[in-house]
Amino acid sequence: MECKRLPASIAFDEKIETVLQANQAARDISKEIRQVTVVAGDLFKHVQIANSEGELIEDQRSRVRLAINVVASREGIIQTGFESVGGVCGWELLEQVDFPELGKKAAQLAVNMLDARPAPAGKMPVVISSDAGGTMVHEACGHGLEADLVQKGLSVYRDRLGQMVAAPGVTVIDDATLEGKYGSFVFDDEATVGQRTVLIENGELKQYMYDRLTAARDNQELTGNGRRESYQHKPVPRMSNTFIAPGPDEPDDIIRSTEKGLFVKKMGGGQVNTTNGDFVFDVQEAYIIENGELKYPVRGATLTGNGPAAWPILTGSGRIWALALAYAGKKVKGYRFPMRSRLFALRK
Repeated sequence: MECKRLPASIAFDEKIETVLQANQAARDISKEIRQVTVVAGDLFKHVQIANSEGELIEDQRSRVRLAINVVASREGIIQTGFESVGGVCGWELLEQVDFPELGKKAAQLAVNMLDARPAPAGKMPVVISSDAGGTMVHEACGHGLEADLVQKGLSVYRDRLGQMVAAPGVTVIDDATLEGKYGSFVFDDEATVGQRTVLIENGELKQYMYDRLTAARDNQELTGNGRRESYQHKPVPRMSNTFIAPGPDEPDDIIRSTEKGLFVKKMGGGQVNTTNGDFVFDVQEAYIIENGELKYPVRGATLTGNGPAAWPILTGSGRIWALALAYAGKKVKGYRFPMRSRLFALRK
């Protein structure tokens, strides 16, 4: 993808002004705003990769990321709102995204959640929006399909190729070829061309994500998922843009079909035990569903469950496909890869 405004061409004063405008827009929403943290990051680098297969490739990579986190409080209650956007692009990203408006959105969420009721405890149906689902796809499914964890016996999906691991109609894809998305690349860090890999198709486990070493061990074709922290570190299998393909259902119909449950609009952080599939997620924005309608917001919700148990009982899948920016790290032999940004998608 050709970048129109490369990071080095943008004056530092312009970047500072971008941050200040978003900061002020968020603070203007309410006197209950206590803290605003604005992040504007970019990078541009030339990459050259030579491997033992005799391949030599060169690439240029430019990324821009904007994020804002807002804290609001009232009478001892503290709530946050967070929004972010980014892509494989230059600062022309600001032509597509109104950053001050993004700041207002984060601030309004924080203030609105001050009025939310405490989330009820217990087991209930959960409807997850496209804005929230990427975290669940990444944690509850994606990590367990990285081949190094599978080969070490650290994945609940080991020895399950060809088996049904999700409900019929659920298709999970990892795609590094989506134009301009934060997880996209022309080549991975081992000079393998980025590609589209179907991991789960109609509920059936089809493929793991490989780098060169793990692919050789399993005698499998490369999937272009070899990524590394730097030239000083070994490559490991990592996700790119991971998402669930759109389904047949209208999002509103899914909510209307839920007599009582929880609608998760925005997820917070999450983690998974890949050996057994148990996961836990913080919820940033959620609403109670009663008689097929969204009734009132709730705060402090946490989702816990088990991936292999949850995916097969999925009862609806929406046709709307959306993208959200997320971050993830990975521990490898005692050291931790830094937070790496990528986009995930899930149906509403």
